[in-house]
Amino acid sequence: MEPRESWAALAAGGVAGVCVDLILFPLDTVKTRLQSPQGFRKAGGFHGIYAGVPSTAIGSFPNAAAFFITYENAKSLLHHGSTSYLTPATHMVAASLGEVVACLIRVPSEVVKQRAQVSPSSSTLRILSHTLYHEGIQGLYRGYKSTVLREV
Repeated sequence: MEPRESWAALAAGGVAGVCVDLILFPLDTVKTRLQSPQGFRKAGGFHGIYAGVPSTAIGSFPNAAAFFITYENAKSLLHHGSTSYLTPATHMVAASLGEVVACLIRVPSEVVKQRAQVSPSSSTLRILSHTLYHEGIQGLYRGYKSTVLREV
């Protein structure tokens, strides 16, 4: 894969990821609050519908960019010498590798975002520091394996 193509994949993936994540954020907040053990109203109801958006905004571009750059590079490496009937398998393996890499960025962002969505009075930075202080870096990767399994 040429450097120009890599930059294009990185930029296009990052911009697309940010657009999708920010447009669908309120829907995700409602879903998270409906699933909250404290109930929809106690988790914030429709108040603070953009709670946690900073973690999404910060993590979205590198998450999507990491996926697309990994996907495109893996696809170009795997495609050499493969026959046309293996093309679907090449895309599946490349996408799976892309998801594994992207989840390294996505999961910490999701952990902070979801905690902010059910506790709209806390800031994103406060939630991040609280998680790191009480749970360490492992707290940010809570659910990494299950997320990778779901995405792959």
